[in-house]
Amino acid sequence: MKPRDIQDAAEAALGLKPFGQYAFLLFSAGLFNASIFAACILPLSTAYTVCEGLGFEAGVNKRIGEAPIFYFLYTMLLAVGAAVVLIPGFPLVKMILLSQVLNGALLPFVLIFMLLLINKQGLMGEWANPRWFNLVSWATVAIMIGLTLALVGITVRGCKAGGAGFSLRATEHRLRQMSVNC
Repeated sequence: MKPRDIQDAAEAALGLKPFGQYAFLLFSAGLFNASIFAACILPLSTAYTVCEGLGFEAGVNKRIGEAPIFYFLYTMLLAVGAAVVLIPGFPLVKMILLSQVLNGALLPFVLIFMLLLINKQGLMGEWANPRWFNLVSWATVAIMIGLTLALVGITVRGCKAGGAGFSLRATEHRLRQMSVNC
């Protein structure tokens, strides 16, 4: 069977039909569960993070009058998320893939700041990183930065060679070609 791009979750679920009815049903139930959790948890965690970072009152245990910015932000994130999903013909699978690529590209920067914070003795006290853990952590961050730069380089090189912009399929094809040529 030859791999092909999927356009929506229904095609992904139907692709599991040859593995039996239970694979199809398990995928469908898992996707439904992940969707419900994502719709509730992601806007909530974003609202918490933004409000805590900017010094606003936050918490679901607070009344709307006690944390108006938190509830406004949470409500707006839910509404925008629902509105985007309801746009007819919106390429949801492409957006999921693009968001994951963006998450992967931003991860090294987040890790750098996390490692800087966790190494502050005044902040972490006895829980600050020991030297051996710092060695492993910084090596991991360096590898992540290298992989991110490699992906960006491969993608940019593909665009200059006549590609139509960022394409996960084209990038995957180029990576396969590189591994065969080496």
